Formats: sequence, C-alpha cells, structure tokens
Amino acid sequence: ERCFVEGKRRRRNRRRFGKMDASMMAGLDGLPEEDKAKMASMIDQLQLRDSLRMYNSLVERCFVDCVDTFTRKTLQKQEETCVMRCAEKFLKHTMRVGMRFAELNQNAPTQD
Repeated sequence: ERCFVEGKRRRRNRRRFGKMDASMMAGLDGLPEEDKAKMASMIDQLQLRDSLRMYNSLVERCFVDCVDTFTRKTLQKQEETCVMRCAEKFLKHTMRVGMRFAELNQNAPTQD
C-alpha cells in the first residue's frame, strides 16, 4: 500500500512542479512564439533543477540524521521509521514555505 501512495505522490508532484503554470505563461504574452518556447524550456529546466536539489537535500539530511549503523545491508526498523518521519516533516515544511511564499507574492504590489 505504501508504494501505491508514494507513486501517487510522485505523480502529483510531477504535475505540480514539472511544467510551467498559467501565471508564468501570462507574463510571456508579448513575446514571439519562439521566445515563449525558449523561456518555457528554461523555466522548466530551472524547476527541475530546484526539485532535484530539494530531493538531494532531503536524502542527505535524513540519511545523516537517521542512519547510525552500517553493519547490515538494510535499515534497522528505527532507522527506517526515522527516515520516513524526517522525509514527511521535510516535505510538509517545504510545502508550507511554498504556500506562504505564494501568499506573500500574491499580496505584493506589482511593478508596472
């Protein structure tokens, strides 16, 4: 069951982070189609880079905090539990910061 839920989260995150959203595209309305395509590609690459950085940071942090023994090929039960809690906490924090940033960005005065 856990694999199903994790797969579902990955698909949801891929939809959320994988492509440009409508608000980003709206800012490109005045550009020629070729430039829009280039900008969209660049923004997608930046989003992918940021997602990979976040993932790598999560893996490193949770590994360092939770894995203590290297005498077995598999994690001990308490290490596995620690990693799951660490990852869940990290992702919840990241989502909360992202939502707060979006709120602040939405309420900020626009520069015209």
